[in-house]
Amino acid sequence: MERKILIEKRDNRIRTYFLEDGDIVEIHSASSDGDASGAHRLGDIYVGKVKNIVPNIGAAFIEIEKGVNCYYDMKDAKDSFFTRKSGNRDLCIGDELVVQISREAAKNKAPTVTGNISFTGRYAVLTHGNTRIGVSSKIPKTQRDGYKGKLSGYQNDRFGIIVRTNAKDVPFEEVTAEIDTLKEEYESLFYAAATRTCFSCLKSAPPSYISDLKNVYMDGMEEIVVGDKELYTRIQSYFRSEFPDKLELLKLYDDPDFPLGKLYSTQTALEKAMRERAWLKTGGYLIIQPTEALTVIDVNSGKAAAKARSRADSEAGALKVNLEAAKEAARQIRLRNLSGIIIVDFINMESDENTQQLLREFRFCLAKDPIQASLVDITPLGLVEVTRKKVRKPLYEEENFHLQAGKEAL
Repeated sequence: MERKILIEKRDNRIRTYFLEDGDIVEIHSASSDGDASGAHRLGDIYVGKVKNIVPNIGAAFIEIEKGVNCYYDMKDAKDSFFTRKSGNRDLCIGDELVVQISREAAKNKAPTVTGNISFTGRYAVLTHGNTRIGVSSKIPKTQRDGYKGKLSGYQNDRFGIIVRTNAKDVPFEEVTAEIDTLKEEYESLFYAAATRTCFSCLKSAPPSYISDLKNVYMDGMEEIVVGDKELYTRIQSYFRSEFPDKLELLKLYDDPDFPLGKLYSTQTALEKAMRERAWLKTGGYLIIQPTEALTVIDVNSGKAAAKARSRADSEAGALKVNLEAAKEAARQIRLRNLSGIIIVDFINMESDENTQQLLREFRFCLAKDPIQASLVDITPLGLVEVTRKKVRKPLYEEENFHLQAGKEAL
């Protein structure tokens, strides 16, 4: 697969477009001026203070900055690193501990923090609290087993290691060298934490467009094209220190007469990804509606319905539209970065065999997503339930926040 990344700066936003075989498959959007939307970024590590405990929901609220209270799952307390303890229970009001932002603030929801601190490299993740040695399921089984055996010497009761998909095509020594670097960072941070005051930021995560480049799977990557000179210089500096072997992939495109956005039609792709309706080649379409609790994707036969002349034609037509809709729904979920609970209402079919074929196709398409996405079940009403891990805000939230902030400024 041929991969390419485009990064452009426009309208006070930095947008990253991931292309696979010429098609835009992901769009990430972030503020370019460090406004309030990026004040507390995913991965930031703080010394926080327990402000409140709510036993009936098994949660606490931890202040990481004056007035910024974050949701914290009480299950993390057992493995958390405390810099100041106020009582004998696992967690007490007034305790000070090291926490990491695991989910950014969204709408009226506060950030979520965890005591299970992670240090992410290009090939591996070192995890405090979770002490197991794990390997990405997207690495072949024989190679996974080999990694687990070779890394057994790292087994301990303080931290664990997860080998990422990016490690698949690099020498084992390169992976272990990075693990040793992450281990040094781990030791240094927790040593420093013991002497730091409450609300100290122990580590600031890099801007999201940098994290995107750090986390992306590089296999088949042809080039990373940046359409802004200042941005290019910043990314180039990061690559020189972190990924010198990948520096040659970085390209500056600065033609003022025909900018990057026009060359690759990025504005059109963004506008389509923000629309409620996504068209299918069969004439059908998807209606994509995010709500507070979940996202609903409704499959409509549209123009395709007019072609059916009999019940058999209708069933065959429904299957054809549904199979295309499954592929497009998986594409839109990744493109728009939808997460949490997703309900897909496909066109009703009478044949159980056709339904099973549809579910197999949908599972296959979802499995291509680099973020964990799972088809859970189909309900008695024929609604297909999907869950997708939330890593960052969905595209519509990022863009709508930007538009709302612009209106308020006026």
